Amino acid sequence: MVSHGLVTSGWLLRTAKVAPLLLCMGVGAAGAADGVNTGYFGNVAIKGYDPVSYFTDGRPTKGSPAFSYAWLGATWYFSSSRNRDAFASEPIRFAPQYGGFCALGTANEEASANIDPEAWRIVDGKLYLFAGKEGLEEDFDARADDVIAKADVNWPEIQQKEFRARENAN
Repeated sequence: MVSHGLVTSGWLLRTAKVAPLLLCMGVGAAGAADGVNTGYFGNVAIKGYDPVSYFTDGRPTKGSPAFSYAWLGATWYFSSSRNRDAFASEPIRFAPQYGGFCALGTANEEASANIDPEAWRIVDGKLYLFAGKEGLEEDFDARADDVIAKADVNWPEIQQKEFRARENAN
């Protein structure tokens, strides 16, 4: 089930499957110490957007340093203490897949550190981010299951490649 900015009311009731930690080891400034995509500048995940807001508000909301939380070597911003606390209690539930790298890029064996927090989808209770909004309907929505399956297969190799590149940069 693909959500186009709207989260179905039943997602909270579904039992979440505990998935392996799918966070990448980024390259140099593009990744935090423990592998969260923080872009090219700073150490803030999702360019400062609140990951919980995608689920609770059905839209991305800019977070604030006043409501921050450190997780996996990155700083995460939230729009409220309530969202910060929800994330702190279940970060895997709210964190974007593939360490916050573009889901389409991951499916195509690429890791783009430059994501657009306004380009997103929730599928089966998981948050996916993208490099941009262009083509989401035809490239992702029309074949979300296939894209996610390819990205899931490609992710371990991309994660290792990014980790090696980061180690070589240090």
